[in-house]
Amino acid sequence: MQLSATPYEERLTAPRSWWLISFLVGVSFALILLPFGTLPLLGGLVGGTAAAAVLASSYGSQRIRIVGDSLIAGEAKIPVTALGETEILDAEEARAWRTYKADTRAFLLLRAYIPTALRVIVTDPEDPTPYLYLSTREPERLAEAIRQAREAA
Repeated sequence: MQLSATPYEERLTAPRSWWLISFLVGVSFALILLPFGTLPLLGGLVGGTAAAAVLASSYGSQRIRIVGDSLIAGEAKIPVTALGETEILDAEEARAWRTYKADTRAFLLLRAYIPTALRVIVTDPEDPTPYLYLSTREPERLAEAIRQAREAA
């Protein structure tokens, strides 16, 4: 099968408030190093901010993509032919599927700062994973992209 342009791609970026928190972590390091002088203070500000920003960026670097006939969610790569029905989850249902409705065998790519999600049933009998829980800001678009990729496969 020839690969076409990616019909869906989303990066689960961290919210803007996390970048402010990263700066505040740097300020905290600077205040801790204040008694040692100006250079350690600046080093603490720069180093603490940079370390916190790297953590925020890496946590928000997860992607959900549909490439060719595969769904790539984080590190998981699943052929769309192994996927069944999709269920769009609003904020309340998404919280329920993250907590008391969750199955321990499910694949969860969740970010608590993204209120909506998509639940996708796995139909492959060889795969013990019952469903995928994918945090997404655009669950309708992702569900449609999965449906189109499944029809094209």
